[in-house]
Amino acid sequence: MVTKIENKDKPNFLLIISDDLGFTDISPFGGEIYTPNLDKLAKSQGIRFTDFHTASACSPTRSMLLSGTDNHIAGLGQMAEFAVKHDRFKNKPGYEGYLNDKVAPLPEILKDNGYFTWLSGKWHLGLKSEYWPVNRGFEKSWTLLPGAGNHYKRIIRDPITKKQIPFLPALYAENDLELNPEEDLPEDFYSTTTFANKAIEFIDETPKDKPFFGLLTFTAPHWPYQAPQDRIAKYKGVYDGGPEELRRRRLQKAKELGIFNDEIIPHPIKTTRKTWDELTKEEKEIESKIVATYAAMVEIIDEEVGRILKHLEDKGELDNTFILFTSDNGAEGQLMEALPLTNEKFNVNIKQHFNNALENIGNKDSFVYYGDQWAQAATAPHAMYKMWSTEGAIVCPLILRYPPLTDTRKGEILNQFTTVMDILPTVLELANVEHPGEKYKGRKVAIPRGKSWVKYLKGDLSFVHDENTVTGWELFGQQAIRKGNYKAVYIPKPFGPEKWQLFNIIEDPGETKDLSELEPKILESLCDDWAIYASETGLIELGSDLFEVEKITGDEEVFYRTLEDK
Repeated sequence: MVTKIENKDKPNFLLIISDDLGFTDISPFGGEIYTPNLDKLAKSQGIRFTDFHTASACSPTRSMLLSGTDNHIAGLGQMAEFAVKHDRFKNKPGYEGYLNDKVAPLPEILKDNGYFTWLSGKWHLGLKSEYWPVNRGFEKSWTLLPGAGNHYKRIIRDPITKKQIPFLPALYAENDLELNPEEDLPEDFYSTTTFANKAIEFIDETPKDKPFFGLLTFTAPHWPYQAPQDRIAKYKGVYDGGPEELRRRRLQKAKELGIFNDEIIPHPIKTTRKTWDELTKEEKEIESKIVATYAAMVEIIDEEVGRILKHLEDKGELDNTFILFTSDNGAEGQLMEALPLTNEKFNVNIKQHFNNALENIGNKDSFVYYGDQWAQAATAPHAMYKMWSTEGAIVCPLILRYPPLTDTRKGEILNQFTTVMDILPTVLELANVEHPGEKYKGRKVAIPRGKSWVKYLKGDLSFVHDENTVTGWELFGQQAIRKGNYKAVYIPKPFGPEKWQLFNIIEDPGETKDLSELEPKILESLCDDWAIYASETGLIELGSDLFEVEKITGDEEVFYRTLEDK
């Protein structure tokens, strides 16, 4: 049974999730992008976490956030876009491709206990109506159902059938109704602004006798990179030095802020593309504008966050609201989840339906994204980017403001290991609500693996997870296991050596020094921990056969396609 308690004096919760935001994109973590609201939230009102971990991709992280447990338990053992391609995942528990019934979702628990629950933004946890937010505990929702979409109002239809093409379809739902994008999206639709508008509407619709739990999930700055031209123009010339220069600047600023120490060794950049020096003048202009467009998208996120915070302040609710801002994974470098979406090649759709001329980049009919070098500028000093089991994919910036816990620690930078699974138990403790345990509404559910931050933030504990805590990750065949100061990483070919590597992740967060031969007993112990983790979560281990690497003629871009697409 879920414990029923009175709603008096309960806090509100506002969780703001950006999509593919890089670790050093925003100014409080070392970025040059103009983000004054997040800067104020982090430095003068709240605190920053520098060792906060997610999954390595979008939907698995979201399943962990709402369930408090591992994605292989919650239904996203593999991203749905990939799972449907493989018979080995078919009908396997934990690989349903949606938030499954083996967990008790956080909004549903809070709704049972008197909270007004709402979601505005990206869902990515089930396309069928029975899996929509309204059926997983959200009383109000206005959401993009799949993993990506145009940021402006643009619906691409087949000229003959008049149906939306399966490439970047505009699939939106409001509560239990699928929206007609032509009629129901406002003409001035821009994803970040519209999602913020809906969040403010839901805040205002909260009954006076109820607190709210709100999830605001921006689709920015996920590709396609689109933003108003005047915003893009503000960053003209900023990125003309290329990704390595940007990386150096950000690392230096992050050190000055105290995010990293001076001795840190960054992971070297690895690339499948031309280096900056190998590009022509015209190619550099295009690259610079692409990243300027991305920066404009992040700036607009900051502006909308500021507008929501001001709205809460005007309502007298700001100081009674637990506000968390983070990203769902590291910066995107290879468009991983895009490739299985259609049977046609990705770039063919872009060339057919979009105009990526220099002057058009950022407009509603453009589709651009940056590559692996820019992504590593955003994830440094950590290794690689989204989809990897290395730190660049799974360490995200996090800002927290909640006066009862953060007022005495304003501006602090906390470097304790935490995970996205911790958010559910933290919220429940602050709401004075108990998790239902192993039984919920007549079914067996998983006990959360995360730990509450409350005692740590109050100063009663010096850690969230003790030295014996084991945490694992797996997606796309890449594996990692962490315990205390050490992390073992297994990356199959062609991306890695297809053997376990060992890193002291505290001394070497860039994962630059493989200790597997120097510390074989530590590695052996972690491999034993991996076997237990795999058994507990039911994950299906995969190797280099998950993907094939295909060079697409004329595009100079490496893409990964599932074998079943051959």
